[in-house]
Amino acid sequence: MYFEEEEFSTQFNGQTIRRIGRLLIPHWKWVVGFVSMIAAVALLDSIFTYISKLIIDEGIVAQNIPRLNQLVGIYFSLIFVSAAAVFGFIYLTGILGERIRYEMRRDLFNHLQELSFSYFDKTPVGWIMSRVTSDTERIAELITWRLLDITWGVMSIGSSVIFMMLINWKLALVVALIVPVIVIVAIQFKKRIIVQFRLVRKMNSKVTGAYNENITGVRVVKALVREDRNMQEFDELATSMYKAGYRAAWLSALFLPAVQIIAALAMGAVIWYGGLQARTGEMTIGGIQAFISYLVFMLWPIQELSRAFAEMQQAIASAERTFSLQDAKADVVDRPHALDPGTIRGDIRFENVDFYYEKGKPVLKNFNLHIEQGETIALVGPTGAGKSTIVNLLCRFYEPKEGRIRIGGLDYTGLTLHAIQSRVGIVLQTPHLFSGTIRENLRYGRLDATDSEIEIAAKLAHAHEFIVETDKGYDSEVGEGGNLLSVGQKQLVSLARAVLANPDLFIMDEATSSVDTVTEALIQQGMDELMRNRTSLIIAHRLSTIKRADRILVIEGGGISEAGTHAELIRQRGHYYNLYTNQFRQELGRQYAVA
Repeated sequence: MYFEEEEFSTQFNGQTIRRIGRLLIPHWKWVVGFVSMIAAVALLDSIFTYISKLIIDEGIVAQNIPRLNQLVGIYFSLIFVSAAAVFGFIYLTGILGERIRYEMRRDLFNHLQELSFSYFDKTPVGWIMSRVTSDTERIAELITWRLLDITWGVMSIGSSVIFMMLINWKLALVVALIVPVIVIVAIQFKKRIIVQFRLVRKMNSKVTGAYNENITGVRVVKALVREDRNMQEFDELATSMYKAGYRAAWLSALFLPAVQIIAALAMGAVIWYGGLQARTGEMTIGGIQAFISYLVFMLWPIQELSRAFAEMQQAIASAERTFSLQDAKADVVDRPHALDPGTIRGDIRFENVDFYYEKGKPVLKNFNLHIEQGETIALVGPTGAGKSTIVNLLCRFYEPKEGRIRIGGLDYTGLTLHAIQSRVGIVLQTPHLFSGTIRENLRYGRLDATDSEIEIAAKLAHAHEFIVETDKGYDSEVGEGGNLLSVGQKQLVSLARAVLANPDLFIMDEATSSVDTVTEALIQQGMDELMRNRTSLIIAHRLSTIKRADRILVIEGGGISEAGTHAELIRQRGHYYNLYTNQFRQELGRQYAVA
């Protein structure tokens, strides 16, 4: 099942264009600069054509050499002015485009960091990456080079019409009749082109998502020999995108010949009517030549406008999706007047908490729990029972649908997100390391940590031993996602990172389930050091790691079915007893098989 994004099927009403235009407001000086430059170039091109008319009529035909020399001198002087204007608009447009790209991607990155977990739960990475990369590129192209094309085209056509009116207003009216026809043609093509480009952008998101999943899951793909099936599924997506792109390209290609045919008919009318006027003396040879030049000169801007218009439809489709990402709202935000008490040490209470990810499918129901300051709580139970949900709620990645959570006697929705999340240390089952060195990853949660503090934290987490054995020690690269380290080594680095952050609340989410027993023992020693005098929650499948917890809670059916110490729960011979003894038998069986 692929992520189904919002449909953008409404008629284009200019709202998206206005929103794109607002991106230019902070850079209005640059915009005015390059628009003025391109307008000057378009005007000078028309002036060159008019001077050519004067050269023919007043210089060559009249055999007036001084006038000819004067006009030629003016012509070449203006060439240098035009060249300077061309340099100016290319330079200014390039700089403006880079500024727009930078700001859009920076703002999107910041916005993504503010969104809640629920957004990333339902939105594929490929969709997001497509918005941040290719779609922002199209928007930047639209508001720089396409704006340049439109400005140049409009100014060129407008100045050409003005000069034609100066030469012969009757003949200019004949040319002016083609404008409404082109507008009608453009409107009809616009309606069809934008539909196809919207579909292209939608399919592009799915294709990008397929790439992302196939690359990140390449080991599973090869292990399960899924290459052929994945290729079939990808081919269906790529084919749909190809067909939509083909239809858009076909309509865009058809637009240009339609414009050329209209322009050719207009040129034929100009030559015929101009020839009749030349016989009566109403038109000069230079005037006819200038009219034909202006008409040809108008044809190129019209073609550029049609191309820019087609690309504008594609950019609008990209903008709609990018703006939909920008408009996404975080589910969990700071309340008005939220405060930071400086610590989250104190008792934690879940009071009648209800929570669900999907309506009608409750995960926690009327959940109550009291955790004393400094207490170590272990959560066990079947998959999907709600163990990780309890942790996510406590970290305020999500908030209760009903009920409340108190920390130190305060409703935690009255605290800032930073107040809570900056004082929580988490070690996950699959730890994530960022590209860079081991030292940079350890310092990730506490940027002001000294090298000495980093080394102390690594020793407490029992990560120092393997780190110093690497080629460059703490300056060794970990690779993308930490792929240059083993799972156990990544887990030790993750634990050391949590130790260095010195959190008020420590959480271990099945952190030892994927490592060997030797590494598990090292992690356990590091955990014991970190949990001393600190409120801690442990989610574990390996029950041997939680025997020393102050309390073990068995989570079932959205609530707590059993609670007590390891010894107390074993004596009760309930669900925990069955889980523990079954796991113990399996471990003995493996040991016996090895023996």
